[in-house]
Amino acid sequence: MVTLEVDAVRAFVLVADHRSFTRAAEALGTTQGAVSVKLKRLEDRLGQRLIERTPRQVRLSAQGEIFIPSARAFLAAHERAVAGLAAPRRRFRLGIASHVMGPEVPGVLARLKDLDPSLTIEVRLDNSRALLDAYDAGALDAAIVRSDDDRRDGEILGPEHFGWFASPGFVHHAGEPLRLAALAPCCAVRDGAVRLLDRAGIPWTEVFVGGTTAILAALSAGLAVAAFPYRLAPADTIEVGARYGLPPLPSCAIVLHSSLSDPRSREALRAITAAFRAHRGAARRPA
Repeated sequence: MVTLEVDAVRAFVLVADHRSFTRAAEALGTTQGAVSVKLKRLEDRLGQRLIERTPRQVRLSAQGEIFIPSARAFLAAHERAVAGLAAPRRRFRLGIASHVMGPEVPGVLARLKDLDPSLTIEVRLDNSRALLDAYDAGALDAAIVRSDDDRRDGEILGPEHFGWFASPGFVHHAGEPLRLAALAPCCAVRDGAVRLLDRAGIPWTEVFVGGTTAILAALSAGLAVAAFPYRLAPADTIEVGARYGLPPLPSCAIVLHSSLSDPRSREALRAITAAFRAHRGAARRPA
């Protein structure tokens, strides 16, 4: 009878989710070599190759595709059994800046619920400044924000690159004010972008002001141009800075602030930050 090790199965699931030994190691708080050893031990016990690894990609083998649902169920059952004997439920309060949250986050949070049912994650979406204030006041245990000021503490998760995005069908006529879609004036990216336009002597007018989702809709509809992250720009938009002679936009950093000390909560947070890093690696980048 084959006996499975929880740590080895967890390593396999994380490698499968992130398609990366490096990201799996970050999520586990260990080394890439340790993840490889755990995976090899699991494959040896099952007598099957679960992961196909080449210098350019990591993917599930045919046997890995078959095993992955059972592996997730195995981990969920293990965590439920342990949680039933554990202390009262744990929670941590996580703030994610609304202009930082990407499509990777809901899936990550759902996986965390399955892997650690004793942990309740309370998520608050707001602008970076409000989240930092809440974190400093002790109302949040961790915050993932965009660094728009001179604050130097926190762990940098990676750079955020910006461009001027619009629909391919958007038309700007020379001599007319550039039509902008933007967040509220308290947005540092918006404020920095219009300052650059003013310095370059480019007239502009805001024709659409709203939240991130509304800005995405305005761009896709061809109503305006927006200073927007490459990582989150809709697939049906293009970078138009060179086309219209717009000034280059500076990059900033995505930063994690955390006061968590509980090892299991920190493990969950590592899984979230690993997903942020992985998503940025696969996202659109400046040419």
